[in-house]
Amino acid sequence: MADYRELWSKLGVDLEKHDELCAVLPKLYEGTYLTQENRPERMNYFNSVLAEIHGFRIKELDEHKKNGGKVVGTFCVFVPDEVILAANAIGVGLCSGSQFWVEDGEKVLPRNMCPLIKAFMGAKVGGTCPYFQSCDMVIGETTCDGKKKAWEVLNDYVPVHVMELPQMKREKNYDQWIGEIKDFISKMEELTGNKVTVESLREGIKIINLKRRALKRLYGLRKYKPSPISGLDALLISQVAFFDDPQRFTEKLNELCDELDERVKSGMKDEGKKRVMITGTPMGLPNWKLHSIVESLNAQIVVEETCTGTRYFENEVDEKGETLEDLIKNIADRYMKINCACFTPNTGRIDDIIKYAGEYNADGVIDANLSFCHTYAVEHRDVERALKEKNIPVMQIETDYSTEDSGQIKTRVEAFLEMI
Repeated sequence: MADYRELWSKLGVDLEKHDELCAVLPKLYEGTYLTQENRPERMNYFNSVLAEIHGFRIKELDEHKKNGGKVVGTFCVFVPDEVILAANAIGVGLCSGSQFWVEDGEKVLPRNMCPLIKAFMGAKVGGTCPYFQSCDMVIGETTCDGKKKAWEVLNDYVPVHVMELPQMKREKNYDQWIGEIKDFISKMEELTGNKVTVESLREGIKIINLKRRALKRLYGLRKYKPSPISGLDALLISQVAFFDDPQRFTEKLNELCDELDERVKSGMKDEGKKRVMITGTPMGLPNWKLHSIVESLNAQIVVEETCTGTRYFENEVDEKGETLEDLIKNIADRYMKINCACFTPNTGRIDDIIKYAGEYNADGVIDANLSFCHTYAVEHRDVERALKEKNIPVMQIETDYSTEDSGQIKTRVEAFLEMI
């Protein structure tokens, strides 16, 4: 990575602490990703993104801000990227996937909270995430009680706008969500000084829909047996999608998919690896722990029913509509189709899991939950029951970002793979 220390210093990054992170991340990436055999050549773009993880994109954000633009941080797939683009702002998914940030997070939050919340808080409190430091505002949402209260603390460090996500899917809840999107548009207009128009919102919708199609294309290729790409690489691509320029990302992902198409057409040797589906909580960068363990064994992860998987790209926003009101309703309809565990009831997620297990010919399902994520932990009962009714093997793993339980998880997964 080039020398960006002057830029980081200008952003208020704690350089000494950040150096510690920069010393660890490249080694982790090299050991996890670059040791894979027969990787697609077009993965080199995503390698370069990780090599410059706190560099090139941060420089782009800085240039945008120099030109009067605004940067908006997000943590959740419920925040409409279309609106951010329509206001000529840049949206970036923020750091939340490493044990490195947890210690600083625990300085202001209880220890018995999920590691994702503690990590994103620690990244800001400790001043070690240049993306966070670049943000003019962070957009929160009420997908769990932990986040809901954490936004109050985070607001002491950076301006936070919270979108109240309904917890049910009744007609009045849709109306409420439409109101929240309208408030979000007003907030973006206030922040940026730019008016969101029918034309700009439709353009934002088109850009994000194209990104969704590219990700859907990638996942469609994973249905082949064997899959032409590892689960590790597919996870990395999804993680990069949250902070890379959306049009560049879409172009590079489609180029990769062209290469994967050729792999499928030319025929691939089936080594008889077990096909595993992951469901559960999101896996923010650089949380590669479970994928790395599973694919170090005789298995390949072929699909993730998670917020860093299918929930991120499934369903598009209808681009038709003559008025702003029409397009806002289309956005609301699409986002309310996401089957997150924050909803009650949430039978749609169970239907998705069964559907994807069949479509991807999964031999077994791992229900992976972050520690103290109560919503997904409670849903495991229904997930397990539904899968057993379909005679689909399932196991549950609850973990955090530390490596202390990696050996135990590997032993359990190994036994699970032998059983299926």
